[in-house]
Amino acid sequence: MGEMEVRYLDGGGFALDGGAMFGVVPKVLWEKRVVPDEKNRIRMRANSLLVRAAGKTIVIETGNGTKWDAKLRGIYGVQDGDPLMDSLKREGVEPKDVDLVINTHLHFDHAGGNTRVEGNRVVPTYPRAKYVVQRGELEHARKATERDKASYFAENFEPVAEAGQWELLDGDAEIVPGITVTKIPGHNADIQAVVLEGGGKTVVFVADLFPTRHHIALPWIAAYDLYPLMTLETKREWVKKIEEGKWMVVFGHDADVAVGVVGEKGMVEKAAGW
Repeated sequence: MGEMEVRYLDGGGFALDGGAMFGVVPKVLWEKRVVPDEKNRIRMRANSLLVRAAGKTIVIETGNGTKWDAKLRGIYGVQDGDPLMDSLKREGVEPKDVDLVINTHLHFDHAGGNTRVEGNRVVPTYPRAKYVVQRGELEHARKATERDKASYFAENFEPVAEAGQWELLDGDAEIVPGITVTKIPGHNADIQAVVLEGGGKTVVFVADLFPTRHHIALPWIAAYDLYPLMTLETKREWVKKIEEGKWMVVFGHDADVAVGVVGEKGMVEKAAGW
């Protein structure tokens, strides 16, 4: 993308309940597209990006991380090992090389790799990096409700705060030339999309606005969303922009198509080269 380089990173496979992922859409419809396992879970993947731009090495989303006990690993079917770190190593990137980490929000499947265990302490995975998130999201993560507190693990964000590595935003912002973030409310109040522009191309990382390509359809909204009617209107706006601009869209959790192009009637084709 011009002077910007964008690479896919695998943040790790996991599984979530299919009914929760598709909300009011009946199983007889969604199981035609995604086959659940014996526990009614569907395959998911924490999709992340490596970006080199403006002299910076940037990681967008840090996946599930490695700080899982056996019980939770079993519930969520979390992949063993450290897939994100393996992906970075294949690109020749070590944690100390990373300048910026952008979190769309702080749920465990997007920020789990923000930190790692070192000895008997949990520390930031990327020791030199500034971590970017909306201020309102960090505040909410610290006082999440019974409705969504199971999605927030303090060990994924408090060590970053203790190290003084948060860069908190108050609304839409340019991070570096060619990379902006913009709020996409619905999944929660302060989730943000990341927009990458360069070389006449646009890639948008929409996280849980479209967790999979199947969620392009307007009424296919996850039950996890705190404000589903807000999600509906945000999706309506973004589907139009993505279609008209012929943008490439990165799906937050699609296990088969990480990056796609939206065509007529919301049909998705895998983006060439991804």
